[in-house]
Amino acid sequence: MQKPLILVTNDDGITAPGIRYLIDIIKELGEVVVVAPDSPQSGKGHAVTLDTTMYCDPMPSHNGATREYACSGTPADCVKIAKHEVLNGRLPDLCVSGINHGSNASINVIYSGTMSAAIEAGTEGIPAIGFSLLDSSWNADFSQARAYIKHIAEKVLTNGLPKGIVLNVNIPNIKKEEIKGVKVCRQARSRWIESFDKRVNPQGRVYYWMTGTFVNEDQGTDTDQWALENGYISVVPIQFDLTAHQNIQELKQWDF
Repeated sequence: MQKPLILVTNDDGITAPGIRYLIDIIKELGEVVVVAPDSPQSGKGHAVTLDTTMYCDPMPSHNGATREYACSGTPADCVKIAKHEVLNGRLPDLCVSGINHGSNASINVIYSGTMSAAIEAGTEGIPAIGFSLLDSSWNADFSQARAYIKHIAEKVLTNGLPKGIVLNVNIPNIKKEEIKGVKVCRQARSRWIESFDKRVNPQGRVYYWMTGTFVNEDQGTDTDQWALENGYISVVPIQFDLTAHQNIQELKQWDF
């Protein structure tokens, strides 16, 4: 029997420790092909390359991947070019994105290149999962979640996912023995309060560094933020149909 074909990508770049660790896990489940950005693309969301050339260069394969490619585009570009060029029309049985260095829980999902790659795969009919660890360090330790990542990926390979749904999986930055399990939950209502550090360069031009404070405005115990703060891995089903269906009838009464 042919092994499942698994596409691996990320937004931290093809050399990031997170994707190398993910490849090492996923190789146990099928044939792994990697198409990932050639440089960090964090926070790029679902951007695509329209006005510049794009490259997708083969790279030496290691960690158990059968083929690897470094793409000059965004995470969403990586999935597109993988499907249309690299895989020669063979649709992956699964796409996994990550492991991201840092949280993609709650509101972070809309900025995330990691999740945008998974969502792009989902729009193409490919079951997809984004994995993130709540540790932004380049030298983060991903080992505590190895068994959970493999188990979640196996479940999706076996059961598939509902049409229009991908999974957003976040892992707390705690020791293996402190992880209490996995909770399927909803996205917490949260936001970032931004501020800008205004500076002047030696040539007299004003520039800015954006910073921000994360604010969780949701006190529910069924959210991803609650799960992560209480020692659980959070699994949130994400839909890429952004229609607020519950408000359609109300808006129809506005007589546009």
